[in-house]
Amino acid sequence: MSMASGGTSPPPPHKHTNRLAQERSPYLLQHAHNPVDWYPWGQDAFDKAKNEDKPIFLSVGYSTCHWCHVMERESFEDEEIGKILSDNFVCIKVDREERPDVDKVYMTFVQATSGGGGWPMSVWLTPDLRPFIGGTYFPPTDHARRPGLRTVLNRIIEQWQNNRPALESSGERILEALKKGTAIAANPGEGPPPAPAVSSRCFQQLAHSYEEEYGGFRDAPKFPTPVNLMFLMSYWSVNRSTSEGVEALQMALHTLRMMALGGIHDHVAQGFHRYSTDSSWHVPHFEKMLYDQAQLAVAYITASQVSGEQLFADVAKDILLYVSRDLSDKSGGFYSAEDADSVPASGGPEKREGAFCVWTASEVREQLPDVVEGAATRADVFMHHYGVKEQGNVALEQDPHGELQGQNVLIVRYSVELTAARFGISVEKANKLLASARTQMAKVRESRPRPHLDTKMLASWSGLMLSAYASVGAVLGDKALLERAVQAGNFLKEHLWDAERQTMLRSCYRGDEMEVSPPISGFLDDYAFVIGGLLDLYEATLRTEWLQWAEELQLRQDALFWDHQGGGYFCSDPGDRAVLLRLKEDQDGAEPSANSVSASNLLRLSHYCGRGEWLQRSQQLLAAFSDRLTRVPIALPEMVQALMAQHYTLQQVLMHVDDDADGFLRRRLPVLSSMSQQGGVATAYVCQDFTCSLPVTDPQELRRLLLDGTTERPAE
Repeated sequence: MSMASGGTSPPPPHKHTNRLAQERSPYLLQHAHNPVDWYPWGQDAFDKAKNEDKPIFLSVGYSTCHWCHVMERESFEDEEIGKILSDNFVCIKVDREERPDVDKVYMTFVQATSGGGGWPMSVWLTPDLRPFIGGTYFPPTDHARRPGLRTVLNRIIEQWQNNRPALESSGERILEALKKGTAIAANPGEGPPPAPAVSSRCFQQLAHSYEEEYGGFRDAPKFPTPVNLMFLMSYWSVNRSTSEGVEALQMALHTLRMMALGGIHDHVAQGFHRYSTDSSWHVPHFEKMLYDQAQLAVAYITASQVSGEQLFADVAKDILLYVSRDLSDKSGGFYSAEDADSVPASGGPEKREGAFCVWTASEVREQLPDVVEGAATRADVFMHHYGVKEQGNVALEQDPHGELQGQNVLIVRYSVELTAARFGISVEKANKLLASARTQMAKVRESRPRPHLDTKMLASWSGLMLSAYASVGAVLGDKALLERAVQAGNFLKEHLWDAERQTMLRSCYRGDEMEVSPPISGFLDDYAFVIGGLLDLYEATLRTEWLQWAEELQLRQDALFWDHQGGGYFCSDPGDRAVLLRLKEDQDGAEPSANSVSASNLLRLSHYCGRGEWLQRSQQLLAAFSDRLTRVPIALPEMVQALMAQHYTLQQVLMHVDDDADGFLRRRLPVLSSMSQQGGVATAYVCQDFTCSLPVTDPQELRRLLLDGTTERPAE
């Protein structure tokens, strides 16, 4: 606070400081002043556990995780619990976004032994890192049927002293079972499963779980799941004449439309919240994740292409406006997330979920008092359109902690036409009123205490965001968005690519020197998502430097992660002895599986670079996941798209040969030398299955050819 003398009062000294204060991860720094002797993941902690023969307490979370904040406040800030932990365990804190390899291994264990998972994750390990007990959030004391952390810790201490062999052998048995249960490999000579049958089954499974009224694929909570929506639009593209194809498109567009109208979409400050706690997309969990913005921007711009609806293009631009304003670093990188919790504008020390985003009716009236028609004010129009109620519009069951009492989450309740008719004004005037009201409310929002911003910049999520800017910019012909995409590509090459070691880095942090401390080598998703982004950036800009780097990264990914025995890629370096399970991610969830993205990358690169071995590798990868694709393709909708792209030989590769100044494309693809410009005008060749169309110079003929694929084709 500023004092009358013009100076500032120093912050109160911390009672405790542990070694996490030396870390850069925002999540680890949040725990730097706990009365717990925390270690980061690494050899120092492992050596201490072995030297003192103590079990390890591993706590995994991330900086915008609501229940991680709760467990820290209740337990890790508690002096008594801190002493029990520090005296009897070696305590390790892991940011799951920095070390997804560690998180995946122990989450697999927790899910197998408890039937559930989530963060914060709490796992107890032997000194050689083998898990023997695990769970997620624990309250400090026993609560209902959930044992408290104090109880769990004391039981483990007693068991470690008196029953240690049983603990260790139980953990060993489970670990061995997990190694067998998580193995993914192709049988000798096996090829990919048949794409029509797999894609049809994936559609049927999604249709079975589809919720018709508001869209989405379960009742509540509802997640955006862009991988599902992108699959449905791809399924429609090859099944347009069937009722199933039409239904698939309707499911995707309805879901995207309802999400855009819902409270999960931030109508005042743009972007999308993490998920909806109810079935109507109304009351969200308020954190905003970079990977959601990236994938949703691509889904919305794709929907605009297939439907022609302006709404979808507007939402795609709206998402990128949010990212450019609130999640972008001046270096060109992207921040990871904004928290759900913040201090209310009314004051008080306690953070509340959604405090930055919600409104009371009186706040709206105070900010929008001007009369617009008759006796109606701008507030009346705004409140009617966005469902604002005097008593608040959040149901009790959506507010278990009582943090949203009397508050309103904006949700579009009426079309602009109906709102205009309700107040006797033109649609044009209603649109202007609502737009000016949103601008005014955004100014008010800016004066509130902001939620925590996780300024960690991850290669993988930046790769997804690169795809978003490149794709939206290309579709809209928006030079500013394409320039932002190029800036992101340059950021990745400058700050997250170690050219000397030929290694992607996992993360870096905001600062004058863009700190990378300690440097964590990239994982499979860092390579795969960046390669996918670079391919999209090449197609948007037609600059071969991006294609060349994509080829370079793919060669490095193959060397680091490819499984030569079973096919497919391991998630992390299989030579890292501290990671006990060699996993291949087999689910497209909040983020697509890196193997799914790699299947598409390999296919695209095989065409660009003339590398037949990459087409084979893509097929080997799909064969490795054959069982999963055949039985539960709904788990891998992104990979099903890659399977469809191989089967239907979708035209998805764009090359610009005229600008191939350094000859990169011609060196890779000698056939390009036989293609020439006709009559001094731009000339296109549409190639499929290693045969090309006759040269096309008429844009309408090219459009027809791309849409229906019928033209005279010469021999190869």
